[in-house]
Amino acid sequence: MKSLFGGFQLTKVVPNPNEPNWRKNFRTSFPLDISYIPIGIACGILLHAAGFNTFNTILVSLLVFSGGAQFLIASMLAINSPLLTIVLMLFFLELRYALLGSSLSKYLRGQSTWFLLFFAGSMNDENYAVNYLKFSTDKDFTQRDALQIEHWSLLFWTVSNLVGSLVGTAISIDLTVVHFALTALFLFMIVMQVKSFLKIIIAGLAAGLAILFLVLTKSTLGLVFATLTASFIGFMADNYLRRQQKKSRLVKMFKNPAGTPKE
Repeated sequence: MKSLFGGFQLTKVVPNPNEPNWRKNFRTSFPLDISYIPIGIACGILLHAAGFNTFNTILVSLLVFSGGAQFLIASMLAINSPLLTIVLMLFFLELRYALLGSSLSKYLRGQSTWFLLFFAGSMNDENYAVNYLKFSTDKDFTQRDALQIEHWSLLFWTVSNLVGSLVGTAISIDLTVVHFALTALFLFMIVMQVKSFLKIIIAGLAAGLAILFLVLTKSTLGLVFATLTASFIGFMADNYLRRQQKKSRLVKMFKNPAGTPKE
């Protein structure tokens, strides 16, 4: 095809069949890897401000590998939250990976326990999306390729955290910034989830319950109780609305406008 400007001919790029797998997988994961650099550096700076040295920053990056979880750790340590509270909050925050992993399980049959352990330990939201797309569209994509894509993203994330930790040693960060960063992160997550009136109500209910349980328990464990209570109420309300045969205008206000897979 010739361009209207200058007569340049556009040719289709044909994949090189002799290209090594590591290079092909690196090229696939590269856009994702690059996106980790700014937020990874910011995360490393905040972890350093919360008291993590360089070694601990690398360790938590490898073992947790979750921006939201690491921001949560930094924030809760900054306010001297009990270890049990931090663990419980991380458990509920990261519980979604059980669902993500189960949707990939059909592509990982026949693999050893050690392979599945390494695969699960290096999976996060973004490389899950890349791998799921590749598994469902590329018949030549293998389990080893998926694991390598996870490890490329893990490498970039860990190095970015390391750079952030080193930057944090050279500058002084007010711990108030750590609190604001986590608040901004969760506000963004709430906004992304607002797809129906029901979710707005449950979000408001969760905020009210959090204040109530924090006052009653005088501990950050109140956040865990509020999360469980609001989630249960939201689940029951959603089930009730789904079972309604008569689609009144009021019920439609609470439904997701995008619909559900069955609809």
